[in-house]
Amino acid sequence: LDEASVRSLASQSGGSPLFLVPAGVKSWFSNLGIANVVELMWWQSHRVQSPVGSVEIVFTPVQHWSGRTLTDRMDTLWGGFAVFTDDFHFFHVGDTSYSPDFQDIAKRFADRQPDYGFDLVLIPIGAYAPRWFMKDQHVDPAEGVQIHKDLRARQSVAYHWGTFSLSDEALDDPPVALAAARQELGISESAFVAISIGQTLKLPARTARWNQVKN
Repeated sequence: LDEASVRSLASQSGGSPLFLVPAGVKSWFSNLGIANVVELMWWQSHRVQSPVGSVEIVFTPVQHWSGRTLTDRMDTLWGGFAVFTDDFHFFHVGDTSYSPDFQDIAKRFADRQPDYGFDLVLIPIGAYAPRWFMKDQHVDPAEGVQIHKDLRARQSVAYHWGTFSLSDEALDDPPVALAAARQELGISESAFVAISIGQTLKLPARTARWNQVKN
């Protein structure tokens, strides 16, 4: 989020939301006068209470880097966020290239995900060309499908494509490449989708899916 977006959220009716941020980012919020911030190291977690009960958020490592200017490269952490409730497991991959981190994440949470992995995963699929330059910071669609498989996701949704022209592929190439990668890696069309603007997906609660698995 940019500064204007963060300020808008912090000044909304009802007060500032809680911002969970990578280690090193809290000072940026403090300089804006925003105090409702919790910093997390990799694998640290934070619990909040919500209308659906306890929610646990775990900050995970992924493969990228950090920096907003020429002078702050690697000064803060970067990563993904896993969100757990009794009835839903969600993972936001974040900005990443492909790495063994995703198999490690699956192993880390295997005890609480015995039958399948996350109910929903958001996976980036854009800004990947040329590979010699982008491969260490952005996944391509085929690597996105591999992340889906590594995390044993029930449903994945593609993001990080079609908005800004950041790389050599056309803005509408990623979903086409995603379709080819799904077919090649044996993933159904419905399991990993690039939804349209305004489109809604409705997913069942985890307990309902677990009952389907048992039966």
